[in-house]
Amino acid sequence: MMIGKTFAGLVTGSSLAAVLLLNIGMAQAADAIAVPGQQKGNSQGVNAPATNEDAAVTRGRYIAIAGDCAACHTDPNHGKPFAGGYALETPFGTLLASNITSDKTTGIGGWTEAEFTRAVREGKGREGENLYPAMPYNAYVKVNDQDMHDLWAYMQNVPAVDSKVVSNQLPFPFNIRLMMMGWNLLFFDKTSFVPVVNATAQINRGAYLVQGLGHCAACHTGKNLLGGDKSGAFLQGGDLAGWHAPEITGNRYVGIGGWSPEQIVQYLKTGSNDIAVASGPMAEAVTNSTQHMTDEDLMAVASYLKSLPGSSTSKPQPLAATDSAMKQGANVYSANCSACHNSDGKGINGLAAGLANNPALQSLNAQTLMTTVLQGGRGAVTLNNPTSGAMPSFAWKLSDQQVASLLTYIRNTWGNAAPAVHADQVTQVRKDLKLPAQMGAASASN
Repeated sequence: MMIGKTFAGLVTGSSLAAVLLLNIGMAQAADAIAVPGQQKGNSQGVNAPATNEDAAVTRGRYIAIAGDCAACHTDPNHGKPFAGGYALETPFGTLLASNITSDKTTGIGGWTEAEFTRAVREGKGREGENLYPAMPYNAYVKVNDQDMHDLWAYMQNVPAVDSKVVSNQLPFPFNIRLMMMGWNLLFFDKTSFVPVVNATAQINRGAYLVQGLGHCAACHTGKNLLGGDKSGAFLQGGDLAGWHAPEITGNRYVGIGGWSPEQIVQYLKTGSNDIAVASGPMAEAVTNSTQHMTDEDLMAVASYLKSLPGSSTSKPQPLAATDSAMKQGANVYSANCSACHNSDGKGINGLAAGLANNPALQSLNAQTLMTTVLQGGRGAVTLNNPTSGAMPSFAWKLSDQQVASLLTYIRNTWGNAAPAVHADQVTQVRKDLKLPAQMGAASASN
């Protein structure tokens, strides 16, 4: 929660160009919220602190967890919960998450409940200034009045921390908050939550959580040039900061339509199931938020997601095993991957992701796969899986062509089928991640 005239009449010419650039920057700033690794040294995640609670405060703490508030409003470098300082780096400068503890001077202890509610659901600061859309108020607008009241009750009981944070670190002209009026006019739908027609109470509870507190669309819905959600692409996959958040609809090919509700709940509760292991931004969401939600709410989320028809993406024919890339990929896999993921691609439940019939592997966008192989990563750390699993970086060991062939192989084996990955794609990802060349290749080129 970091928190009469038309837009065309307010800005014209070069000012409009500046607004466009700013909105692009803010879109990247929003992406930066979920950049993996920003909580270094804190693998256990960020916990919403318990307080001396009455019923409303207890409910409010749950709302804060479901909304993943502490993760963004806590400095990952050993900062105190909700005291702000989380840096969002953009090409146009830096934004810092604000202090939302009960401190009356540097936090929100002096705010009224109405001011707090307006900030969370409307993106307006205490003085009426526009907040930047790095805080997903376009999702939180769907949080109902009771939950907002309970969240407020909890936040007022969070221990005060005297920590002054100047959130807006952007240079001119990007520091002009008035320009956010344009983004809001274009992309901010102020409609409160609308129940799904003819759906069960369980599905509607899931819809409320997914659309609002969970702000799942922030990552799992594709964005247009200005950072607004693409029309007709709800939860059909999105790109952010070197990762691809996969489709999470009922599509059985690239979505989670083939998962049982129980598998979805297990994934959100423990960070893994017999198909997938949460990594990158999703691992942080599981560690900080979904593992602490009730099984009833997680089942509601699962029911709603499976009810969504999703994209029309259908399964192609897999590449032939005789393809040269497939042959090379099979050799690379056997030598480097089969020990954990097994020769049949079934993986190790709770430790190494299963690769057979894995929808995330078959996405048209292979960004996450390239990032994972090159950079490595660690699965979500949860109470049910405190050690989680980890994958080493293979950037030092494999060439770009080997990585491309490997991914082409696993995307077209064990029932999978997806477009080939090419070496130039891996080269670009390696460059973006600032990872070294394959050992030996760098020295050979010198």
